[in-house]
Amino acid sequence: MTRQLGDPTSEPAAEQQWPGVSVVMPVLDEEQHLETAVCRVLAQEYAGPLEVVLAVAPSMDGTAAVAARLTAEDPRVRTVDNASGRTAAGLNAAIAATTHPVVVRVDGHSVLPRGYIRRAVEVLQQTAADNVGGIMDPRGVTPFEQAVARAMSSRLGIGAARFHVGGEPGPAETVYLGVFRRQVLERLGGFDERFTRAQDWELNHRIRAAGGTVWFSPDLRVSYRPRSSPRALARQFYRTGQWRREVIRRYPDTASPRYLAAPLTVVLVTVGSALGLVAAAGGPRWAVVGVVAPLGYGALVAGGSVVAGQGLPTRARAWLPLVLSTMHVSWGLGFLRGAGGR
Repeated sequence: MTRQLGDPTSEPAAEQQWPGVSVVMPVLDEEQHLETAVCRVLAQEYAGPLEVVLAVAPSMDGTAAVAARLTAEDPRVRTVDNASGRTAAGLNAAIAATTHPVVVRVDGHSVLPRGYIRRAVEVLQQTAADNVGGIMDPRGVTPFEQAVARAMSSRLGIGAARFHVGGEPGPAETVYLGVFRRQVLERLGGFDERFTRAQDWELNHRIRAAGGTVWFSPDLRVSYRPRSSPRALARQFYRTGQWRREVIRRYPDTASPRYLAAPLTVVLVTVGSALGLVAAAGGPRWAVVGVVAPLGYGALVAGGSVVAGQGLPTRARAWLPLVLSTMHVSWGLGFLRGAGGR
């Protein structure tokens, strides 16, 4: 008897028992990383049918040319247009252009490890989950990128979510990227195109609200190339903060201290600094108590950088305090402004 995808006891052993897999990848300004990302997908040695669909957005670099060359070199690779440039729209367009029962999301900055797709399909079968995923494993090349990678893997930098810091396998709020059952995506209407960021978290929330399971597996570890400059990092985290605010606006029950810590820190440090300036200018002496917040935050970042930076090269450790504060402040400011203030 042929085993079906979703049977927790199934262990595919023959080629015909591995379901077809559609890899969808939205790409924008990814000339530098796209070929590596696609080639690592094609090198997966997955026994079942495999296709890759790139949703190509209008880019400022040579992304479209790289995508065209990749499609010419391998018939498993195709492209669709993503005129809006939005990640969710690109994902939906790519999904609509495919038919296989398993949909694997990959980003242009991501590099799949050997055996990722095979293992993800096994986890889908063993757990009967609707979406499985694992850890975002940031890997920096330059000292700045190495500092960002370390910050993104630490609780001080980005919180305690398992897809950032690791943990035991099991049901989760969200996971990195995702390997989905097509039937779930079709039933729920795919990704919400109103979300510029956090569309993966929002979809996972709807999966769980509909009674489905999002499963975290720590052995599904995907390499990620972090932003390469303070400006790019600040822009990334500012936009993430904006859309986290939008998620909470639409789903108030998802608010938690973890998401409110950064905006609260920005408010306290700003008010404390202002009070300190008032005291220094001859204002009320009590105003000097305001400096407790900025001094305390500075001490937290400095001390945290020493702990988190262990094992990093000297130049990367030197970047770490700036990286942590940029992530916190940018995320907090974005959250305070909200997605409506784009």
